[in-house]
Amino acid sequence: MLICFLCLVSPWFYYRKIVEHIFLLKAKKDLSEQEEKDMLDYLYTSQYHMGGIVAISLGRTSDQNPENYTHAVYMRFQKKDDLVKFYENPMYLRVLKEHVTPHCQDLLYLDFESEVEDDILAIFRKGEEFNYGVEFMLLIKFIDSALNGPAADALTSLANLAAEFPSLIVQSTQGCNFNPRNLEYTHGVLIRFRSAEAQQIFLDSSEYKQLWISKLQPISQKTLSFQFLVDPVGTELM
Repeated sequence: MLICFLCLVSPWFYYRKIVEHIFLLKAKKDLSEQEEKDMLDYLYTSQYHMGGIVAISLGRTSDQNPENYTHAVYMRFQKKDDLVKFYENPMYLRVLKEHVTPHCQDLLYLDFESEVEDDILAIFRKGEEFNYGVEFMLLIKFIDSALNGPAADALTSLANLAAEFPSLIVQSTQGCNFNPRNLEYTHGVLIRFRSAEAQQIFLDSSEYKQLWISKLQPISQKTLSFQFLVDPVGTELM
């Protein structure tokens, strides 16, 4: 039985469960600027035509990745039922069919349940500090023998480390992937950095490097990191 531990809960705050949805796209090389804009606009505005989405961000990668994914969409839902309805929503399926899949050669989904502080700004990712920064996504496939212990310990250590850098990190969530269409990765981590500089400082820190070498790397079969800059325009829910 797979055991999943989420972020360490602080005794000073109440926490609420939420569901994180990550959608990576590998655009075709001949994608034009207008086609890219239309694709991202349709994906972003889907939040206004269906219920359940409490936060969204998307963009083009600001760095290369081994799998050559070019764009990412992030959405947050209050519960799993909302995510199920989203996947089955006719309008969303039409957006995929008419404005996404014609321009992409590969799609990757990852969904996980996590916890955030039970505060409206934290849940809905609203407020000035969420209007800019870098969305950083880390997808991990842990080896089978690590799933019932070492993986949970490594992710808890990462969550604790992220909490020690509030000047660099706005919010961090993580959890077990429960999307049946993605067997490539077992877990996902999502970190909103305050800036590209903040991201670099954290990833270059001796604390993160030591955690990676001692706890994450030895039990990881496969990893994929992806990041994009958050545009200050259009990041808040209406």
